[in-house]
Amino acid sequence: MYKDSQLYVAHGSKGAINICGKMANRHGLIAGATGTGKTVTLQVLAETFSQAGVPCFMADMKGDLSGISQTGTMSSFIEKRCTEFGIEDPQFHGCPVTFYDVYGEKGHPMRTTVSNMGPELISRLLGLNETQAGVMNIVFKVADDLAAQGDKYLLLDFKDLRAMLNYVAEHAKELTTSYGNVSAASVGAIQRALLQLESQGAELFFAEPAFDIQDLLQCSADGKGMMSVLAADKLMLNPKLYSSFLLWLLSDLYVQLPEVGDRELPRLVFFFDEAHTLFNDTSKALIDKIEQVVRLIRSKGVGVYFVTQNPTDIPDCVLAQLGNRVQHALRAFTPKEQKNVRAAADTFRANPDFKTEQAIMELATGEALVSFLDDKGTPTMVERARVLFPLSQIGAITDAQRDDIIKGSRIFGKYDKTVDRESAYEVLLAESQKAEEAAAEEEEAKQEEKGEKKSGKQKKGFFAIVLSAIITSVTSILGTAAANAITGKKSKDGIGKKVAKGAVSSATRTAAREISRSVLGNLIK
Repeated sequence: MYKDSQLYVAHGSKGAINICGKMANRHGLIAGATGTGKTVTLQVLAETFSQAGVPCFMADMKGDLSGISQTGTMSSFIEKRCTEFGIEDPQFHGCPVTFYDVYGEKGHPMRTTVSNMGPELISRLLGLNETQAGVMNIVFKVADDLAAQGDKYLLLDFKDLRAMLNYVAEHAKELTTSYGNVSAASVGAIQRALLQLESQGAELFFAEPAFDIQDLLQCSADGKGMMSVLAADKLMLNPKLYSSFLLWLLSDLYVQLPEVGDRELPRLVFFFDEAHTLFNDTSKALIDKIEQVVRLIRSKGVGVYFVTQNPTDIPDCVLAQLGNRVQHALRAFTPKEQKNVRAAADTFRANPDFKTEQAIMELATGEALVSFLDDKGTPTMVERARVLFPLSQIGAITDAQRDDIIKGSRIFGKYDKTVDRESAYEVLLAESQKAEEAAAEEEEAKQEEKGEKKSGKQKKGFFAIVLSAIITSVTSILGTAAANAITGKKSKDGIGKKVAKGAVSSATRTAAREISRSVLGNLIK
């Protein structure tokens, strides 16, 4: 419930406990063990923001949050809470909802491009080591430099990234001086990681049309904030893709939204469920970037609420930025769990009326320890409270209801069909084909040149054969003596010399005529 810049979300021993609208962009935390009520608390907060005209984005892990789209009904549990809170005749209602799904199965597809996600998040998504991440940075830098020259080396989808990886590998020697060393082993490892990610359906996420974050900032006709619900049951099977996707979304919001300073209410509230996945196996450099985004995005009017089991799941540098906190029950059966409970208790401003550490282990389902920022930005003392009940449906909706909402959405058809425009893959493929054609033409020219040389040699051989045939013919017609005379050889026999002279005088003309005919005939043939 929203009134006078106060968002009513819980009820304590001293009455209503509110989130101050001006401080709602100072981020928050919802923590607690499984089954203690975190999802219902998230639903209550989102409903309250929606009533105040603040759009929200949230991931739906089990389908439970889809019920926020339907009007709730009275139950014995809600009736009991109404009595405790002094609420009469609650007005049940649903919220305006847009369903999204990275895989396009339970909502409108949500996509981005490889270029928009950038080398850091891509490297994290692929689980690359430092050397391989360096190669990935080179690939992006080369693509950017080529694109700056007017070429269309855009990295939009996985095949673009694969093509550019091959290009960098083939031109590694040329690029080493300007960009650094690129080893074939690193490129091979990246290609294998891409193949593994493709088998998990990640290629559906990298495509166009890319998602427009302005679609998250909409309100319904009656002024309620639009609830953007991401179906994440399948996405959570790949936690790195899930966390990288949400981190990209946060980063994109930070880059694109203008500075607005402090507002009466946030322009968007972002719920990051299963937040521990964001920080598992994450480098110090990336954690620093996450901290920077969380710290600065509040000036863009965006509040980020992390939902996880224990506050210790979140690095201290990020945890320090979360001013509004709801802590559900934790269990402590082992020394490590007891240590986590103490750590969670230490994150609150102590209340002299009870021991925070003990209270955390005594909380019932739907109860929580609550501390919000006051209008001056100071954390209030922790209070033991009961979270309000949702006015929308608790639990999942039917497939038919979901389909009706999807088809009735104002963005129906906007993202449903992928577009594959000319990009790095097509450009590099065309260049490769041109290079192959040029190589084929060059090879053909070489073969033709070899053929001409061979033909010349054959002609020379032919004339040698003809000459030999001439000598043989002369020998057979005129006899050896005449042949010797023709070839200039001297006869030892004087009588033979006389015979030769006589023979030549009468027979040479006849022999020459026959030989000429024979030779000319062969040449013509």
